[in-house]
Amino acid sequence: MEFRENQAIYLQIAEAVCDNILSGKWKEGDKIPSIREIAVDFEVNPNTVVRTYAYLQERGIIYNQRGIGYFVAESARKHTGTLKKEEFIQEELPRVFRTMDLLAMDFSDLQRIYETRK
Repeated sequence: MEFRENQAIYLQIAEAVCDNILSGKWKEGDKIPSIREIAVDFEVNPNTVVRTYAYLQERGIIYNQRGIGYFVAESARKHTGTLKKEEFIQEELPRVFRTMDLLAMDFSDLQRIYETRK
């Protein structure tokens, strides 16, 4: 994974975990990869993954069964979707709207681009 410099690595890994949940790759109740597995996959220090998993646990997206591992929490997909929508509305959309204004684009332009993307 290519990490972006403008965001903490643990948050980028958390985003990847959330993407796996939203895409349906990991379903509620599924055991997720261990801290060591994720650290190897992303080529990061295990402490970074510990921070990622703690962050996701605080938000109710994953939970830990001591001695067994980490699992996708019940309603994690719904909760993750809500959090990602809020983040998109607060962080991404203002940039999109500003760029649209600068380029004199309107929503019909955006809709046409979106429909051709499918």
